[in-house]
Amino acid sequence: MSDHTSSPHDPSASHEAFFALHHGLPRQGPGSDATTRRLLSLAGTLPERPRVLDLGCGPGRSALLLAAEAGARVTAVDTHEPFLDELRAAAVARGLDGLIRPVRADMAAPPFPDGSFDLVWAESSVFVVGFDRALAAWRRLLAPGGTLVLTECVWTTGEPGPRARAFWDPHYPLRTVTANAAAAVAAGYHVLGTFLQPETDWEEYYGPLAAHADAADTTLPGMAAAVAGARAEIALRREHGGEYGYAGFALRPADPRWTVRPERPGDRAAVRGVVTAAFGREAEAGLVDALRADPDAWLPGLSYVAEAPDGTVAAHALITRCRVGGEPAAALAPVSVAPEHQRSGAGQAVVRAVLDAARLAGERLVLVLGHPEYYPRFGFVRASAYGIRPGFEVPDEAMMALVLDASAPVPGGALVYPAAFGV
Repeated sequence: MSDHTSSPHDPSASHEAFFALHHGLPRQGPGSDATTRRLLSLAGTLPERPRVLDLGCGPGRSALLLAAEAGARVTAVDTHEPFLDELRAAAVARGLDGLIRPVRADMAAPPFPDGSFDLVWAESSVFVVGFDRALAAWRRLLAPGGTLVLTECVWTTGEPGPRARAFWDPHYPLRTVTANAAAAVAAGYHVLGTFLQPETDWEEYYGPLAAHADAADTTLPGMAAAVAGARAEIALRREHGGEYGYAGFALRPADPRWTVRPERPGDRAAVRGVVTAAFGREAEAGLVDALRADPDAWLPGLSYVAEAPDGTVAAHALITRCRVGGEPAAALAPVSVAPEHQRSGAGQAVVRAVLDAARLAGERLVLVLGHPEYYPRFGFVRASAYGIRPGFEVPDEAMMALVLDASAPVPGGALVYPAAFGV
């Protein structure tokens, strides 16, 4: 994770001791193969042989899994050559050396051309660069449609205690998952998904690290401080682990062809025109007007438009309040694209933007009744998987759900739309 053991008296000895303590660990931060697979699932559809850049790869646990299970061609970057040597040996042992290329380089300034990778990956390593700096520095590396996947330490409470703050604030100030997601959106990304990693991910890291600390020779230069730092970090987690955790983020750069933004009062006539033209009738435009007039349904800031290059409204997407099992949820409908802009990416851009806005507004669950070959690209799955039932006849595959916040149980039961839907 992070080196909190640096000694002001002998920084080089501290640095060497830190890496000596960490040498041979299966992981250099909280994680698991299960988490790597879950992150991979959030990245969406990948090419048959995805080009992956694993930044801060350490001994390469993620790189090995991505090569073996996703058939990825992995460029694995780290500054510590012994970690890369471990990865080379493991790749040869598993017959994956033809898919993994270890490279010693600075992860803050990767020496690769723009658009070189389908997937940029950083598990337990973004702290070396900083979350915001990484978003800015790594975006250029992604090919069109590429995805950035990373894990980051976050606050899991709005009021962290003084001891946890005293540990983290001087070294690496943390933010919440929502604050990091907001930073990603502000940096020009869409959020494909987030999740808080399980406590077992910490155990996979701290268990072996504690064993190394117990076996370390503290007479070596810098080692006593390195061991003390590791034990302090483990103790803090044991006593204050409910205040912070590690979280995964899957992010995709927004389509630069479209400006997406919340609807303004002056857009209403244009929105009505786009919705009417998209559906070839006025019923859906009337639905938008009725929802706008219903204070129990309307969610301020969740009516979004995509602007064409000439500034006209090209697409519109709306999220309003619904209920599932009596609990508040959100309904995506309607989604409309002007005929002249259909199949141009405008619809995807405005849907991703309104889903980002819903996530940042604290919505946990979004439902959509739509085409089962279109909406899964945004992460929607069959609502029935969560025990959600619409109160009307509809093909099971057409009623879909997207969980934006999995920190609480997903409500199940009857889905009730606003009255304006007439169902």
